[in-house]
Amino acid sequence: MSKIIYDDKPDDQFIENINTNDNTSTTSQSETSPNDEDFSDINEAKLLRKLDIRLLPIVSFLYLLAYLDRGNIGNAKIEGLPESLNLTPERYNLCLTIFFITYALFEVPSNMLMKKIGRPSIFLGSIMVAWGIVMTMMGVVQGFSGLFVTRLLLGLFEAGLYPTLAYLMSMWYCKGEMQYRQAILHGSASAAGAFSGLLAFAIAKMDGVGGYEGWRWIFILEGLLTVIVAVASFFLMYDFPETANFLTERERSFVIHRLKYDSNKSKTPLKSSRFPPDFGNFTEDDDINLKQALKAALKEWILYVHVLLYYGIITPTYGFALFLPSVVKELGYSSSHAQLMTVPIYITASIISIVVAWFSDKAGLRSPFIAGSLGLVVLGYTLALIGNEIDYPNLVYGGVYVAGIGVYSGFPGLVSWVASSLMNSRKRAIGMALHLGIGNFGGSFSSNFYKPNKYSMGHALEIGFAVMGLLACAFIATYYKYQNKKKQRDLDLGKFDHYSDKQLYQMGNNSPFYKYTL
Repeated sequence: MSKIIYDDKPDDQFIENINTNDNTSTTSQSETSPNDEDFSDINEAKLLRKLDIRLLPIVSFLYLLAYLDRGNIGNAKIEGLPESLNLTPERYNLCLTIFFITYALFEVPSNMLMKKIGRPSIFLGSIMVAWGIVMTMMGVVQGFSGLFVTRLLLGLFEAGLYPTLAYLMSMWYCKGEMQYRQAILHGSASAAGAFSGLLAFAIAKMDGVGGYEGWRWIFILEGLLTVIVAVASFFLMYDFPETANFLTERERSFVIHRLKYDSNKSKTPLKSSRFPPDFGNFTEDDDINLKQALKAALKEWILYVHVLLYYGIITPTYGFALFLPSVVKELGYSSSHAQLMTVPIYITASIISIVVAWFSDKAGLRSPFIAGSLGLVVLGYTLALIGNEIDYPNLVYGGVYVAGIGVYSGFPGLVSWVASSLMNSRKRAIGMALHLGIGNFGGSFSSNFYKPNKYSMGHALEIGFAVMGLLACAFIATYYKYQNKKKQRDLDLGKFDHYSDKQLYQMGNNSPFYKYTL
């Protein structure tokens, strides 16, 4: 994309993506105003409930199964997997690590492939069938090499799930509605922890059935469940509002319209005498291809600071999910009792994450709630460390309980924050995949943090990553606040007056129509 050059050179800094092929006057103020169409006959709250009922149950269940399948190895461990396969602690951790290597490496290619296919439902159903088969095969492996290869393939096929779900939801919901829905989606991940503990407790009783150990049945039955749901998802999922047959023609038009002009519905928009009361409701310019979107996303330096923030949440999250059963068993519980003791932690975390998301959406803020969640992670693991030092198991359990609430309540806001900071849907899709792909290497770190003997080193390292996340969160919020003030100052000085409305819309993040969420 080339720039339009004006005599007033300082204004060039604002141009992000202006198409010079149109014949728009640089000083014209008469572009078609957003919100020209009247949708006063549509009950927006009722329509949102309709979307939630049709979309959230299926996408949440898909995400639950993904978390169930990647994390059930932790449940299988305390049911005898390492002993059956003659795995040393180092080889077991290597099998955990390889999942995150392929999972992180293939998130961006998977998302680009999904955009190329153009049908998220087809893409998601296909990769789910693949990883469900892999999960089932994990139940019949006979040694380290078999477990290693199946975990590698599991990461490869699961890589496309979350970026696709996050992108898909951004095609249905406005950004001010996203965190609550992300919390419901991510709440299914913490629910998967509870579900996994209950299933493992029940399935382990099948030890010896068909000549298989109980841990093998955990993989086999949960893998078969994934395949069945994957096949059903081909018929139950909806791709985009334009093709949603459960909406009327008017409802489809309204959903498309509200998304088109939602790029910055801030609760406290920037002020300007030039712009009308609906200032901030502008359409995104999607006039770039995938290669340009990838290049634009790679150049967003603040995205890499978001990755550091993501490490602060995701590294403790995976350490928690993979090793919680082992940490609890170390406190003196039997394998079966330890499985059950993980359940209330996950249920509480799921409920609180939804409550936190609701308040965050109401306040129109992200950073204070993310920082609060990270603070709980630091507090929880600190209590667990102290409990280990004074040999007080109840304090350790209470500490990991608090840490679990922190890791699961922080994730939805983090994803919503980065999504709302990337204008243009293609750039957002690629940018989010980059963010998640690079960030998910954090899972490979946490896979190697936890060693036997009370797991103190793992707790300490999780604290370090959470503190890093707090610092990154503070930096991002400060930078966004500065950028908002700078735009307001430039508006007051008339630096945007030489541009037409359409050109302002095409500036993406640099547009005065766009205000960063703090």
